[in-house]
Amino acid sequence: MNPEPCTLRLAGLRKSYRVGEASVEALKGVSLDVSSGEMVALTGPSGSGKSTLLNLCGLIDAPDAGSRELCGTAINGLDEIGLTGLRREKVGFIFQGFNLVPVMTVFDNVEYPLMLLGVPPAARREQVMTALQRVGLEAFAARLPDALSGGQRQRVAIARALVKSPVLVIADEPTANLDSTTARQIVDLLHELAHERNASVVVATHDERMSSHCDRVLHLMDGELQ
Repeated sequence: MNPEPCTLRLAGLRKSYRVGEASVEALKGVSLDVSSGEMVALTGPSGSGKSTLLNLCGLIDAPDAGSRELCGTAINGLDEIGLTGLRREKVGFIFQGFNLVPVMTVFDNVEYPLMLLGVPPAARREQVMTALQRVGLEAFAARLPDALSGGQRQRVAIARALVKSPVLVIADEPTANLDSTTARQIVDLLHELAHERNASVVVATHDERMSSHCDRVLHLMDGELQ
């Protein structure tokens, strides 16, 4: 299948880290294409390189070797300003620990990415409330994250990721420590994000409830895709 125009393309990615005196090779020449509207699961044991690969997919970190492309834009050679702009505009993140700002309301947490993009206030409000409605939390807009359950906080994190209509969503263990009902809601939301909104979703997971609903499941072992 030929990749769609807005797709993530990775070629020969290598990444090493210093651990004390030793150098640990986290990724050993990983190549991957993710098409628009596709949901891809990354599985593998702890230490296999999943988090490193997610950070490279999300333009948070840079590889030692290899190339990346997002929506036809070559990442190699972009300066920090260019990387930050591309990440803010095109990429949404969903973390296991939610990464919500505890002193900001649900509304303010979801609004923040739009503020960084310079979206006018009236448009921001409309987009935030639409995103909260999609995750069923419009009635919780004025609450602080600590007043929510874990599943509700994860849905806020998803609303924050989808509010700017990203072309790529990076999700790190989004259903970890959630009960079955809540986990199913999270799976359905991510599935909708990919298949109805034509976003590419890359999710690292140990959860069969998540991986079984992805279009592809890739196994990472010792820094290599199996």
